[in-house]
Amino acid sequence: MSSFVIKKMIAFFMLIFIVVSCRGGESGVVDSTGFVYVLPMPVLDGEMSLERALSNRRSRRDFTDETLTQRELSQILWAAYGVTQPMPNHPALRGGLRTAPSAGAMYPFEIYVVVGNVEGIEAGVYRYDSEGHRLLRTIIGDLREELDSASWNQGMVKDAAATVVYTAVFSRMTGRYGARGRERYVCMDLGHSAQNIYLIVEALGLGTCAIGAFQDESVSRVLRLPYEEEPLYLMPVGRVR
Repeated sequence: MSSFVIKKMIAFFMLIFIVVSCRGGESGVVDSTGFVYVLPMPVLDGEMSLERALSNRRSRRDFTDETLTQRELSQILWAAYGVTQPMPNHPALRGGLRTAPSAGAMYPFEIYVVVGNVEGIEAGVYRYDSEGHRLLRTIIGDLREELDSASWNQGMVKDAAATVVYTAVFSRMTGRYGARGRERYVCMDLGHSAQNIYLIVEALGLGTCAIGAFQDESVSRVLRLPYEEEPLYLMPVGRVR
């Protein structure tokens, strides 16, 4: 057997191993560059009922310094904007239909995670890729204090293990709906998705509190956001003290 064939076989089996690990493992998989974390697959049957999560839901602002697991972060991001029905033949959907409804299926948001203390994931800023259910690193380093300062030093962001950040690309809505898309539909979409985070966090025994009071330009600068993205919401997540 030629060395070329052997190398091809080795590459094939390595690919199989990676796919199986990504889909079935308890922990996610980081690629060789360290810039992409494939998250564990979400669990579709939790221990808490939807009704109980609704009854328990509160804004929680006081966090311990305990670590979040990759499994927990995976559940949170999937609940926020995960793909539930892949539709590869509809590229405008950027992956498919998701856990949260969106006007015209425009899906105007990009979701980032400012990671400070998550098991197995280096501190930094990551963009959530719904289609691949993975994190794409955009900045290296723990920026929780900088982000907390940009949100008027409320303390929650600095203390949380991670903060989910919603940004909007308004042109995705205004291209179809004009001013109404910016003034109403994006806000409606944000409420749908953010409530999902509230409920899944409650079901996981964690806490969060949505933050809308921050300095837009400072948050954009800390996260190095693209020009077309505007920050809308911060949702720090951690274990409740």
